Order: sequence, then structure tokens, then C-alpha cells
Amino acid sequence: QVQLVVSGGGLVQPGGSLRLSCVTSGFSLDDYQITWIRQAPGKKREGVSCIRSSDGNTYYADSVKGRFTISRNDAKNTVYLQMNALEPEDPAVYFCATYPLYSDCLSDYGMGTWGKGTLVTVSS
Repeated sequence: QVQLVVSGGGLVQPGGSLRLSCVTSGFSLDDYQITWIRQAPGKKREGVSCIRSSDGNTYYADSVKGRFTISRNDAKNTVYLQMNALEPEDPAVYFCATYPLYSDCLSDYGMGTWGKGTLVTVSS
């Protein structure tokens, strides 16, 4: 059974950092791309970053480029999102999802299984 379990959200001050974890099971990370997606109230869902383990390629939305880093630990079947320099525009529910290999993993289309999200709040 394909499962993704997300953790690591919380409250952080502007400019602060958080690391999110997406623990996967039921499949190999080589079989899918894993995308981090965020959904804020009243805003369109946004794919912020994804990773393709089979070749190590990573992709970022312009809104997070240079601030967020996606990585993986194959031994732990886990994909991380390190979020630095958090801004007031970053608060949202963040979740991870599978995408087919070589699809547009930041697109609205093609999302497969997803995990329950974690809330990120940025406030002073």
C-alpha cells in the first residue's frame, strides 16, 4: 500500500527555518517523483519542489528557489524539504505527493497518492 506521512510543520518567525519530512512506504523512491505542494487559504495549490531519485534531478518553483532545498534519504525512504528564510507568503499546509517519472512534477496534473499535510505558520 502506497503511503506518505508528513511531519515537521510549526510556527516560525520570518527569516526562520523548518525542515519537513515525507516518509514513504509501499514503493521505491526510484519509481516516482516526489513533489512538495502547498495550499494556503484562498490561494491556488502550488507545487514548490520535486525530486526524481532515479537521476537526482530537482526542481523548484520560482517563489522558493534559493530558499528551499529538497533532498532524500533512500535508506529511510524519506524526502525532506529544508525551508530557509521563510517569508510571510510561505504559510500554508504542506504535503507531499507522488508523480509519474518524467512528468511535469510541479504541474497541477498528474498527482498520484498524497499524504496528509502539515501546517507551516510564519509569524513574529
